[in-house]
Amino acid sequence: MLSIGIITGSTRANRVSPQVAQHILRHAEDRAGARYEIVDIAAYDLPLYDEPLPALFSPNYQTPQAKAWSETIHRLDGFVFITPEYNRGVTAAQKNAIDYLYNEFVNKAAGIVSYGSAGGGSAGRALREILVTLQVATVQSQPSFNLFTDFKDMQEFTPAPAHDQAIVRLLEQVEAWSLALKPLRAAA
Repeated sequence: MLSIGIITGSTRANRVSPQVAQHILRHAEDRAGARYEIVDIAAYDLPLYDEPLPALFSPNYQTPQAKAWSETIHRLDGFVFITPEYNRGVTAAQKNAIDYLYNEFVNKAAGIVSYGSAGGGSAGRALREILVTLQVATVQSQPSFNLFTDFKDMQEFTPAPAHDQAIVRLLEQVEAWSLALKPLRAAA
């Protein structure tokens, strides 16, 4: 059974990222091939990245938060990243969390769900570029949600049912690619 993490992308107090993650989880709950869980980056309380060496060279992280984050990402086979768009890019908190790790991400698959005033497309593209550097295979389907049409007052997630098909396709792709990459992870 695959383990897939749905990773929130914001740590702000009034964020909507957890609502989007819960929506994706509802679509994933009855899937037979994988077990999904929400991984809230805010729960790890990662300080601004300041480890003495990059994660690639230093598996012994200095902070308890980084160790817990590393253990979580290590045990997952794949990911669905929820990424809000801030100034045409990913959030600082999301980038910071990713920067803590390297080996834990290698040869895994990821899907991206974006949201923003224009659907978060720029953030999704930026996240793809970040993930490819970590040897994460990103799938094609990318559900994107508009702050003006898929959220009530930009605070309550109310997605149109038209997005459901793209979400199912994303989950299918993440599962298929995570399974296909499993032998590479086992050989490493």
